[in-house]
Amino acid sequence: MARQLTFDWPVGVALGAEDFFVAEPNRDAYAMIGAPAAWPQGKLVLTGPEGSGKSHLARVFAARHGARIVSAEALPDDLHPNGALVVEDADRLPRASEEALFHLHNHMASHKLPLLLTARSLPVRWDVALPDLASRMQATTPASIAAPDDALLQAVLMKLFADRQILPPPGVVAYLVPRIERSFAGAQRIVADLDALALQHKRAITVKLAAQVLDSETGLS
Repeated sequence: MARQLTFDWPVGVALGAEDFFVAEPNRDAYAMIGAPAAWPQGKLVLTGPEGSGKSHLARVFAARHGARIVSAEALPDDLHPNGALVVEDADRLPRASEEALFHLHNHMASHKLPLLLTARSLPVRWDVALPDLASRMQATTPASIAAPDDALLQAVLMKLFADRQILPPPGVVAYLVPRIERSFAGAQRIVADLDALALQHKRAITVKLAAQVLDSETGLS
């Protein structure tokens, strides 16, 4: 049977506030994002596993408060915002940018501007060589997104399908939730694999196809 060629097209991820599903694992983080005036010293670090919605929440915050978003991996050397700021993936900050983040942090604090950082882990686990920066990051109040429960995992799967403009039968998501790896990364992987296989074989995404993908991933029959 001829197979359709597939390409790794960018996925149109919906990142509006209305697209964020609030559940027990992210409820506290969502509430804290909405109240920057209550952040101790005007700063917050949002932590969570890969794919947990940190960037989504950061964009919700940015839309509400007119914040600029920058990546820690491409942090400008001389950044002096006059409003709220988000630094994404702060745990991936290059060694050469540590002094830039140190001065940026002090600028935000002295001007009483909200600073939101996102990371996969708490600052105490970051590989930061500059002592003054390490101490300031470790003094930042954390807001954490926990591993997904059933309700959140179901919502994440539905959103990942929707981002790819896929509307599977309701039974597909119900079938996947108790069977996939219970993580955000696991949800991303199964949706991507299902989409690729469906395109490749020109098939609809069904429970049968989902079972086939799961069997191929686990090696179980």
